[in-house]
Amino acid sequence: MERLKRLNIYFKEMYPIVPRLGLGGMIFLEIYFIVLLNHGVGKETLLSFQPVEGQSAFYSFFVQHDILGMLICSFTVFSFLLWLRIADDFKDYELDKRLFAFRPLPSGRVTKTDLRIFATILISFTLLINFLFMKNFIFCFILYTYGSLMAVWFFQKHKIAKSLPLALVTHNPVQILLNLYVISYTIMKYKLPVFDITNFMAVLTLYFPALIWEISRKIRAPEEETEYVTYSKLFGYKKCIRFVFILTWVDICTNFILVWRLNRLSVLALFLNALWCSYCFYDYAKSPGRYRIVSKVERYTYIQESLMILTIVGFLIFGRI
Repeated sequence: MERLKRLNIYFKEMYPIVPRLGLGGMIFLEIYFIVLLNHGVGKETLLSFQPVEGQSAFYSFFVQHDILGMLICSFTVFSFLLWLRIADDFKDYELDKRLFAFRPLPSGRVTKTDLRIFATILISFTLLINFLFMKNFIFCFILYTYGSLMAVWFFQKHKIAKSLPLALVTHNPVQILLNLYVISYTIMKYKLPVFDITNFMAVLTLYFPALIWEISRKIRAPEEETEYVTYSKLFGYKKCIRFVFILTWVDICTNFILVWRLNRLSVLALFLNALWCSYCFYDYAKSPGRYRIVSKVERYTYIQESLMILTIVGFLIFGRI
């Protein structure tokens, strides 16, 4: 019981369960529907089903559209991101004791044993349900294998831990594997083409926001720098801002390609959102001490992902606009 109380403290402060479950569902549904709708799988196909004799319409729809698989896929996204959060806390434990001693793990309010036991149960359960119910288990296995290698610094901690760019290059591609897990499920479920521009863009559409956020959260004004290694400390905040500016426009282009066939008003809205974020980059480059650029990037990302979701919903209800 005490262990559960300690874990509850950890979740409240480091990974709120309910919002993150919702986030896992949003990530899954965005990729899932973007791939389907761009391949011409419309609402007629998504809503049609054959009644099973002796069973309710709900049961027939649930089974024929593999709603269980969709729930497992959403849960796996949530589960994997939670595991990465725990793995990061283990990796940064010594540094966090010095710089972020108030956090649950370095403060002792939750123990490493608590998190090890929970992570073991979480990973085992996630792999088990994928093995039993998912045709794309191999992609789940690859995802968790890569995540396991990340957790141990690819057995090269003495090199990677000392190099922030090397850590980015080796760790950040995990988002691509997470996207591939969702896309593989979608392709197998509806027997879609494997290699085409839609799938390629879908792989990138949530990779770039993760990359932009990861870099932005480690950009600080010169007077805010500490012994904590940031990209701005290594390369200067202006170069880092220019880099995320370029990434933002590369990212938004992938969104344009994916939504053009669905809703052209969304293209305009995404463009205006990118313009606003670009202004924030420009403003920060002039006066970096007034706010953290990551706060603006997070707002931009939430707006961007919300627009993508609204585009999907609008297409399903009204068709192409």
